[in-house]
Amino acid sequence: MGHIKEPKGVDFIIESRPLTIAEEIAISNHIKNYKLKNSKPIAKPKHPIRKGSEQLV
Repeated sequence: MGHIKEPKGVDFIIESRPLTIAEEIAISNHIKNYKLKNSKPIAKPKHPIRKGSEQLV
């Protein structure tokens, strides 16, 4: 994707309005729910890890 020059006399600067408290809370809740639903579970080893002399004979 290339660089787009601004034509003379045109500004591409966009100023967004500040978010309200309700909007901030809604966005925050949405992000939390998204992370909970789409996070991968932590993989557990299939076999217990044995240390030193605890080997089966």
